[in-house]
Amino acid sequence: SVFRKMTPMYQAFAGITATQLHRWKESRRFCGRCGHETEDSKTERAVVCPFCGQTEYPKICPAVIVAITDGDRIILSRYRGYALIAGFVEIGETFEDTVRREVMEEVGLKVKNIRYYKSQPWAFSDTEMIGFFAELDGDDTIRLQEDELSEAGWYHRDQVPDETMLNSIGSELKMVFKYGSMEKFYEATGIRPGE
Repeated sequence: SVFRKMTPMYQAFAGITATQLHRWKESRRFCGRCGHETEDSKTERAVVCPFCGQTEYPKICPAVIVAITDGDRIILSRYRGYALIAGFVEIGETFEDTVRREVMEEVGLKVKNIRYYKSQPWAFSDTEMIGFFAELDGDDTIRLQEDELSEAGWYHRDQVPDETMLNSIGSELKMVFKYGSMEKFYEATGIRPGE
């Protein structure tokens, strides 16, 4: 998408947010309960069915992304570059339970010390990404779920490639692991936030 490379970042955020809202409104033109045409709410960001009163809000799907570490090592998957483990939250799950499940499903590992890092709206897939760090708990043998990932492995801190576009929480999690903090990453690379 053009928005991923757009600068300044606040304009990219505004553009992709508008696109997300447009996609949502187009998909909610008719009521999912009775089929009548919906109208914009007069009081909030929602659409309302004037016939049955059904109110629908913009779709936001919660998902977790996790940096799994073991000392100076991190798991990276080979999916469109070097990526972290991620997945959508299921009904009835806490974010921490989702971390445990996704890690087990995708790489067959147990994790402990799950720590929230921060969240990020990810409008490309109507997602709110909730970022975590977690530590390996036990055996480090990766067992891939091949319909999810084709390749994943342990990488030493020095093997983690530097990110040049810091537009995702996944990129930031990797750089925090590699450098210890975003401030140290900025100092080491000369990259500045928002560039």
